[in-house]
Amino acid sequence: MSESVITPKEAAPRLSSLFSRAYLFGTLMLGGGIMLHAVETYITATLMPSIVRDIGGLSLFAWATTIYVAASVLGSTFVAVRPEGVTLNRCYVFGAVLFGIGSLVCAIAPTMETVLIGRAIQGLGAGFLVALGYAFIRFVYPQPLWSTASTLYAAAWGIATFLGPTIGGIFAAGSDWREAFALLIPLSILMAVSAPKLLPSGEGERVTTKTPFVQIVLLVAAVVMLSFASSVTAPALRAALAAAAVIGVVVTIAIERRAEARLLPAGTISLASPLARVYLIMLMLLVTVCSDVYIPYFLQVLHGVTPLVSGYLVALLALGWTAAAFSTAGLKGRRANRVIIAGAALEALATALLVFTLARHNPAGDLMLLTLATVFIFLMGFGIGMGWAHLVTHVLHLAPSGETDKASAAITTMQALGAAFGAALAGIIVNSTGLLQPGGTEGAVTAARWLYAVLALPAALAILLAVTLPPEKAAPAD
Repeated sequence: MSESVITPKEAAPRLSSLFSRAYLFGTLMLGGGIMLHAVETYITATLMPSIVRDIGGLSLFAWATTIYVAASVLGSTFVAVRPEGVTLNRCYVFGAVLFGIGSLVCAIAPTMETVLIGRAIQGLGAGFLVALGYAFIRFVYPQPLWSTASTLYAAAWGIATFLGPTIGGIFAAGSDWREAFALLIPLSILMAVSAPKLLPSGEGERVTTKTPFVQIVLLVAAVVMLSFASSVTAPALRAALAAAAVIGVVVTIAIERRAEARLLPAGTISLASPLARVYLIMLMLLVTVCSDVYIPYFLQVLHGVTPLVSGYLVALLALGWTAAAFSTAGLKGRRANRVIIAGAALEALATALLVFTLARHNPAGDLMLLTLATVFIFLMGFGIGMGWAHLVTHVLHLAPSGETDKASAAITTMQALGAAFGAALAGIIVNSTGLLQPGGTEGAVTAARWLYAVLALPAALAILLAVTLPPEKAAPAD
């Protein structure tokens, strides 16, 4: 499909171009896979306070996100290092089936530990689906539509901002949350059955290497140690686990620099590589935005918001991402880079301002205070959305010859690591600053203030990297 010829007019970054006859089925499948992941994300965000009220496990709250995204690293990596003969559409089937199995485990889980097992299986499947969304772009669309196809994912997340919280809010009472997970099972089956019929095989030029097993194990271990650090109560043990996680990342980088079996494309370990800087920007922006894992909890505990409304409010973050993606999709060259910088600055500022709005006890339901917090939640998403599609386009253009699959899968790896480290760091911060001890309203206020003050910093650091990016390449006119 990628050989199809389009006119310059059709190459304009308009979402409607993706729904022409030539691309319709591919668009529906890729958008559907992202949608399945996105809707589930907001269902879980809305339901987590209800789940811990029903079966306990508040200290494991952040684990539901961390273990999900840690598992997705494994799924996304397999897409890049899959054995010869395993096509991309077969990977899609496998990912959809795993997602459905994980949803089933969550639906029948008697304890929080079992929920986490289901979330791990879901995450593994989601890693396949999201990585395949990026990997399929070059097979389904011509190059002038790559940036627009990346915007498609923002559209999927935008729709999910309404569907996810609605489904989660409807099933938030008592043990009804189980039914929300059960709804995802038939959708997963539908996607698995449709993939071989509606998607190209996805075989093309790629460099075949051994699986970077050691690097994967070390990264996942680092995420798990950070997650343990977020749930233990002893300060010394928490510090030791956090230090071990940092060592794991450093060792991974050292191995990746010299390894024959690489997790990332060649040359992306050094900051001298523009592709390395793009990946690092993605990682830091996502660490900051994943401070949203506790937004529903703080809205319900500090502002007296219902589960349904809190789900919609946190979903405004994704809505902001979607709105920004559409409004900036047409920018090219240095203008695209400038919007990446501006977006990182806006995300950092909006996150920091939640210290003064969301991190306040609001028993009277002061509408002005809640409105300001809502605006900043929206702007967090708007900031990252301003530059995300352009960062994706940078990756596709900067990928070394023959390593496009690996470069595309690495986008999902960065997303997964950013979300995993962001959620784990969020857990460490809130559990260290009062959420569990003294707990209650006082502890929640203190924890929220520290959380948003500290996690605004990664997005601020991303600004410094963004100013060094080369101009985005223009697509050739066919």
